Amino acid sequence: MTGNYYAVILAGGGGTRLWPLSRRNRPKQMLALVGERTLFQETVDRLAGEFPPERILVVTGRDQVAELQRQSPQIPDENYLLEPYGRNSLPAVGLAAIAVQQRDPQAVMAVLPADHYIENVSHFLTLLQAAAAVARQGHLVTLGIAPTYPATGFGYIEQGPSLGEFAGCPVFEALSFKEKPDLATAQKFLADRDHAWNSGMFIWQVGQVLAEFERQRPQLYNQLQAITAGWGQPATLASVWDAISSEDSTSVDFGIMEGARQVAVLPAGGLGWNDIGSWNALFEVIPPDDHGNISHSPGHIAVNSHNSLVFSNGVSGRTVVTLGVQDLVIVDTGDVLLVCHKDHAQDVRKVVDQLKQAKREDLL
Repeated sequence: MTGNYYAVILAGGGGTRLWPLSRRNRPKQMLALVGERTLFQETVDRLAGEFPPERILVVTGRDQVAELQRQSPQIPDENYLLEPYGRNSLPAVGLAAIAVQQRDPQAVMAVLPADHYIENVSHFLTLLQAAAAVARQGHLVTLGIAPTYPATGFGYIEQGPSLGEFAGCPVFEALSFKEKPDLATAQKFLADRDHAWNSGMFIWQVGQVLAEFERQRPQLYNQLQAITAGWGQPATLASVWDAISSEDSTSVDFGIMEGARQVAVLPAGGLGWNDIGSWNALFEVIPPDDHGNISHSPGHIAVNSHNSLVFSNGVSGRTVVTLGVQDLVIVDTGDVLLVCHKDHAQDVRKVVDQLKQAKREDLL
């Protein structure tokens, strides 16, 4: 990658749908869910060799930075951009954009979530190379995933005319961007084959995306300029963060991409992408045994058990036994034992909401 290409890893958030393993002080990006490395470490590893550590920035919270630094010590401490507290991805991306702009006003930045699984790393790097070339022509680029079911939790991009090939990859104009549609709309998008899931990975020139902030989110843009003027002063950042409106405390998908000009979509077929959005997602990325089971639990004993996931962090010391069950998700963290049907795995966040209402901070 060229010397003015920066990778920005978004490493905040709690991953509530992977509760009880994912907690506030150890969210899903800090967990080793698929292999021996955590999702954050895997994200950093994918960039090695193409982005030197000094061109990798991480946006995270003050309560998470120490663990992330421990997991990937090669990234310089000054490359961790610390949010006073989470305000969703739009302010986080804005903070990263002004940080990159100070280093190089002509830079291209790739925005990459810390909690995604990508199987085909070489293809991923080719896509990033192609996306940078498109971005240098003035487009805001997103990687599009071919939908496999009518998901209502993803944004969708309507694919338009071809913009040509870059680094051997076809690129298309994005005609529209729809964030998290209802089920009927998602079914329509799936059927027409003209829509892709938005992967949440964006590539753009830093000046181009800040121009969109100025046009679409002028109040937030002015607040970002105040942070720039007081760069390195925690009090300035904290006061600006407190003043960000509820309207601007939103996702970059909704806050910028839906209304952006000159958006391009780069189809990412064959990427082997998964956002590990629920316990069910592990069935898509971890090969099961002959009975369809996935076991991440020391000493798990399965008898006449099928299509189930057993995940234990080993803290409790318990041996998990499954007998005559199927289609279950079982997660043992010592202080919590979760047992649910696979069909209800997406509803785990409802449990987290109840715990918040009950002020059970010990379990959050």
